Amino acid sequence: MGVQVNRADILDTAKEYITKDRADTHGDAEANFGLIAAYWSAHLGRNIKAHDVAVMMTLLKLARAKANPAHADNWVDGCGYLACGGEIADKEKDMQAKMLVGLRGEAF
Repeated sequence: MGVQVNRADILDTAKEYITKDRADTHGDAEANFGLIAAYWSAHLGRNIKAHDVAVMMTLLKLARAKANPAHADNWVDGCGYLACGGEIADKEKDMQAKMLVGLRGEAF
């Protein structure tokens, strides 16, 4: 019989993965998602944003979960991608707001 996994374990593991320093192995997450977005944009000929990368990687994990629903890694990674995507989208929103203020000539 395999190891039993519950929702708290999945979320705790995802949190551990995305909050510890993994930059030495994978690079800065936000910069990495931005680079992937640039590559995908060039390949697809359309604008892909960093938060889109998080969504697409989550969809990849969902497709893998469909093929093997008992493989906990797919659920953990999916949660991690969504959490990173939420943070990146919030930063993108803030950056857009600052750009709009700058275009209007208003002070920050």
